[in-house]
Amino acid sequence: MEYVLALDAGGTKTLAAMADASGAVTSLRAGPSLDPTAQENWQDLFLEMVAPALQKPGLKAAVAGLPFHDELLALSARQSELASQALPCPVLVQNDVRIAFDGAFAGAAGVLVLSGTGSMAWASLNGTNDPHYRIGGWGDGFGDEGSAFWIGRESLALASMALDGRSDAMPFAHGLLAEMGLTEHQLIDWVYGVENRRSSIAAIARVTAGLADQGVSDAREILDRACDCLAAHVSAAQRRLNAGSSLPWSYAGGVFANAYVLNGVCDRVGSRPVSPVLPPVGGAVLRAAQLAGWNTDKAFIEGLSMSLNEAFQSI
Repeated sequence: MEYVLALDAGGTKTLAAMADASGAVTSLRAGPSLDPTAQENWQDLFLEMVAPALQKPGLKAAVAGLPFHDELLALSARQSELASQALPCPVLVQNDVRIAFDGAFAGAAGVLVLSGTGSMAWASLNGTNDPHYRIGGWGDGFGDEGSAFWIGRESLALASMALDGRSDAMPFAHGLLAEMGLTEHQLIDWVYGVENRRSSIAAIARVTAGLADQGVSDAREILDRACDCLAAHVSAAQRRLNAGSSLPWSYAGGVFANAYVLNGVCDRVGSRPVSPVLPPVGGAVLRAAQLAGWNTDKAFIEGLSMSLNEAFQSI
């Protein structure tokens, strides 16, 4: 049997899927993030994620969506070299947001805004010769506005200012510390002592979202600013394409699982998003199938979507 391999590696986890020419997913596995800024052994982890695909014949093509690809040049070269050496088939390495875009629109025009550990928008009219544009995605040092990391960092900043008297947001600070299981004196030690600071700070976004759901005004103010940032990504992408607000947009990433954020971005953009046709890992499967020369018509995409939904229930 012929099959393709697809990887979706974000800032928190990696998904590896194998699928056949009908779009049926034969394997879906979850593993650790391949973020090279947080995982020194990311190359070993990559090899572990692709190893099952090497245990049987028939691998026709592979596409890997990896963090920081096409952003850090030396790293991108290492990512491409590793994938090509590890896999005995045509291989394409892409940015993880690009495969999320491919999944969301499955060949159609649009703007994909992703907010997970980091944030970025990807946009194209998606014709054969149409350019692709990236908005945001400058990393946690001076970008990634509206991401889970950004929300977590802003939450820590506000809590610290409340704790030392620079802000009156004590209810928020106390709520945050209680949910994190920390005392005031443990906070700084936790932040600078945690093993994976980026993903750990990003996880605080869920705490802030929970406080917002409880009606804590300072938590909602942080999420409101995140909505401003994410909506600005969409608007900037529409301007880059000279397409206006009628160009459809979609979303990906865990931050959008919060209804307050999703609705807030919708209000600011002025329209509802289209539902993603496929999840990000599905975008990688689709691109791999095209690389293999398979027919990726509507029936293939619909079959892939149904099969992925079933596979997600088992991981």
